Amino acid sequence: MSARAAMFPQRVLFRSTQRLGLARTAFRRRQYSSEAPKQFTGAEDNEFNRERARIQEHAAESGEFWRKLTLFVAVPALIIASVNAKLRWDAHWEHKAHEPPIEEKPEYSYQNIRTKNFWWGDGDKTLFWNDKVNYHKKDE
Repeated sequence: MSARAAMFPQRVLFRSTQRLGLARTAFRRRQYSSEAPKQFTGAEDNEFNRERARIQEHAAESGEFWRKLTLFVAVPALIIASVNAKLRWDAHWEHKAHEPPIEEKPEYSYQNIRTKNFWWGDGDKTLFWNDKVNYHKKDE
């Protein structure tokens, strides 16, 4: 086997790794890694790069602050508010249970004014009608 024939598979392998980007993947820089802040040297040590580094550090601190605020303040506040709303909801319907039945309540002239029937249902109930709360005496 000649030296030229032995180099052919190596050349094909080398060219395919370049085309597919496989050779460079191990050396790519990780943009958002948690590495220590870079110390600038030589030409890259200028005011612009130092300011960008300060901004990046500030952004990381701010992001961490808002993450902690969300986890330790907002989420517990939502849980407490939800429990409070549920307790108030239950108390409201317990109070409603002690009221007289809907049929015994008076209907006033300004309630449930109908000039023509609605086109849905039986024509008497509005789109947002709730039988537990709303009432209408048709025969009066």
